[in-house]
Amino acid sequence: MSAFTRSLLAAAASLVAFTLPAHAQSSGAELIPRALFFGNPEKTQGRVSPDGKWISWIAPRDGVLNIWVAPAGDLSKAKPLTAEKTRPIRQHFWARNSKLILFINDRGGDENYLLYGVDPGTGTLRNFTPFEKTRVQQVGDSRTHPDEILIGLNNRNPQFHDVHRLNLVTGKLDLVYQNDQYSAFVADQSLKIRFALREKAGGASEVLRFDNGKTTPFAEVPAEDSITTNLIELLPDGKTLYWIDSRGRDKAALVAQDLASGKTRILAESAKGDVADVMVNPVTRVAEAYEVNYLRNEWLPLGNAVKADIAALNAQVKGQWTVASRNDADSLWVVQVDEVTKPVAFALYDRQLRKLSPLFVTRPALEGKALAPMYGVEIKARDGLTLPSFLTLPVGASTNGEARPAKPLPMVLNVHGGPWAQDTFGYNSEAQWMANRGYAVLQVNYRGSTGFGKKFVEAANHEFGGKMHDDLIDAVKWAVDSGIAIPDKVAIYGGSYGGYATLVGLTFTPTAFACGVDIVGPSSLVSLIESFPEYWKPFMESSWYRRVGNPAKPEEREHLLSRSPITRIDQVQRPILVAQGANDPRVTKKESDRMVEGLVARKTPVTYVLYADEGHGFARPENRVSFYAISEGFLAKCLGGRAEALGSFQGAKISVPEGADAVPGLAQAVSTR
Repeated sequence: MSAFTRSLLAAAASLVAFTLPAHAQSSGAELIPRALFFGNPEKTQGRVSPDGKWISWIAPRDGVLNIWVAPAGDLSKAKPLTAEKTRPIRQHFWARNSKLILFINDRGGDENYLLYGVDPGTGTLRNFTPFEKTRVQQVGDSRTHPDEILIGLNNRNPQFHDVHRLNLVTGKLDLVYQNDQYSAFVADQSLKIRFALREKAGGASEVLRFDNGKTTPFAEVPAEDSITTNLIELLPDGKTLYWIDSRGRDKAALVAQDLASGKTRILAESAKGDVADVMVNPVTRVAEAYEVNYLRNEWLPLGNAVKADIAALNAQVKGQWTVASRNDADSLWVVQVDEVTKPVAFALYDRQLRKLSPLFVTRPALEGKALAPMYGVEIKARDGLTLPSFLTLPVGASTNGEARPAKPLPMVLNVHGGPWAQDTFGYNSEAQWMANRGYAVLQVNYRGSTGFGKKFVEAANHEFGGKMHDDLIDAVKWAVDSGIAIPDKVAIYGGSYGGYATLVGLTFTPTAFACGVDIVGPSSLVSLIESFPEYWKPFMESSWYRRVGNPAKPEEREHLLSRSPITRIDQVQRPILVAQGANDPRVTKKESDRMVEGLVARKTPVTYVLYADEGHGFARPENRVSFYAISEGFLAKCLGGRAEALGSFQGAKISVPEGADAVPGLAQAVSTR
């Protein structure tokens, strides 16, 4: 456990809970310190090097997430490789040569990600892309050229990424293709670009064969398939192309296409939902298993290559699992284990012995704690659409093990972002935290969510603030009618699109919710779309313009304004908490500023929390824990659940421009940090 985590736990242990109403006091569950949910994990993101000699992970070093490594045979010799002092490293991956660990990082949440590499033996660190206002993309790597990768850089033209060949040994960057029109590329094992993708007017995409800058038509993805159809990769033989493909069908299937004949064959499909992920052999890249997420996550074998391994993992894991990493010899797998009511863990799987051995637990301080059960449920929308959803109940709330509490509870409707994303079954820090405070937690895959076929996605077209919101209201009604939620004790909460949904909930249906928490949510769909980063423009036709609206067209601009919370700000009747990162490039600060200014002018209760060194979400643990402390106090005042006192905000780059007095202890916490 890091010194930072220990200090958080010590502080949390000394805090006093707020006075609770009778329904909250009846819970006998331990009040778990929020730092255990939202502080730094002790370790996370285990990876095995391609040569199988190293195990790497991310863990705190002096309170900041950094990359660590150890010999695969002796984890006691673990050492930190990086020394980031401020911005946490949140993802990493091995170079094909096993001589470098690669990672990306930005500055203060601006999402201008640069590429770095660190030597696992010496700890020597290099910045491979030392440019300003640049966002790096990986285009391809190769087992036959392990010292090189293809990357895209938008340092010349912020809208498009030029393709470069990067030598990881020398650091030399060679321009392969100056790009002024394509949104993505597919390369082969010689690191030669073979396919290029670009959007057409109206949202369809064309895939072109690419040969030294010359292109010929290859395939087209219709606009309605743009979210549910994607190129996966070109196999090393250069003859077969993998797709996740919904063309000519509803649920996206795994499809193999023969490049010589153009013929396709379906490798995997499901009537429940889209193929969500594919497990490929680390050397041949042949698909060996596929995943489908519906009310549970399930891995299914393709042929016999890993059939026995899947059976072995299913037998040894009491919950869900996914393979995070495989070495080239395919003898060692790093497996992520999710049992829902336990913190996520990582384990090593020995394929020869078919044995799973513990590697580490991400949040060991949560082991042995009473964590809440999650239930997969199907909810019918008013037009008959089935909404796959997840309900988390406080420990002991259900007396018969079913998705019903013994008596109705205050409830938080936690709306996922995207909106083209998906809530899935599994351990969820926010759901666990809310349930521990005494709330039922409902997560709804409203129309537009991915994973359930293209018709489900298409049903959301031009329905921001319309049928997408109706789905959420219908889900709340279901919860009330089912005896899950107290009618006047339901809060709406969410980030990004979920923040927008919160603002819609409080403006379009002003008495439906007791209060709302908006995290980086847009208040105007017009200014949101007009301020998107330049590198989003190559795919705006198929996503935002077609599915939401194009503000450059007068009739669509009017529609977007009619679905914007800022135009109904006079309807708000309930308290709202707004949280924003000052450097957010997607939902810029002005979205929250304008909403808060309008609410203050109308004397509507609003608390505004601003983080100076964050973007679209809160990465630094000091900021993250302070935000959840404020949210907890806000929800406790609104819904009457349990809460710790706020405590200290030491290290958080936080300001509260409005409404500090609305949350007990907030003004003092900010002034004394």
